[in-house]
Amino acid sequence: MKVEEVRALSAEELTKQLEAAYQELFNLRFRLATKQLVNHREIPRVRKKIARLKTIMREKEVGIKHPEKS
Repeated sequence: MKVEEVRALSAEELTKQLEAAYQELFNLRFRLATKQLVNHREIPRVRKKIARLKTIMREKEVGIKHPEKS
């Protein structure tokens, strides 16, 4: 999901996305601990997704506006 698409989501949708990302990270860590994780690069990808979601949630909370791309 691109940043522009995430910014278009409502606060409730962002919260749901964040909860899903935390659940995905938990599952990846569990699979890593049980030696079932094949692609180790999935963990940093999900962590970056969580950071992106939290950043955008904070931007909306503070009221930071981003110019629309043409």
